[in-house]
Amino acid sequence: MAKTPMTTRGAELLRVELHRLKSVERPNVITAIAEARAHGDLSENAEYDAARNQQGFIEGRISELEAKLGNAQVVDPKLLDSDGRCVFGATVDLEEKGKKATTYQIVGDDEADIKQGRISINSPIARALIGKESGDIVDAQTPGGVKRYEILDVRYE
Repeated sequence: MAKTPMTTRGAELLRVELHRLKSVERPNVITAIAEARAHGDLSENAEYDAARNQQGFIEGRISELEAKLGNAQVVDPKLLDSDGRCVFGATVDLEEKGKKATTYQIVGDDEADIKQGRISINSPIARALIGKESGDIVDAQTPGGVKRYEILDVRYE
């Protein structure tokens, strides 16, 4: 199975969530199940059903996070030396003609958050940027049509 790229920040966020699920959420739901069982007849016990459903969700999420972390190729952008080219983890300043300049960091799918300026490596803009360098003009096929950007700067932070 191919490794999935992830920044050190993204891997740490997943580790924190995994720790919270295992040390806080899992024990809480086990307690809730025990309390619901104490109420008697399980066939008509909505609290028990809700707690079991919550337990299933938590266990599924734990498995998902463990798989993602086990399959992650963690990349520290500060350690990259890509001769000024856009690569995974790079922070890129872009300008679309007639619009304000924007800054994006190219990150893994789980870390993407457009409001925070982090775009997925699989997004149309990131795919258009990969391999390009400062001063290049790129065309990205986005859902809103083709967008033309000029790369103002490429950093590794």
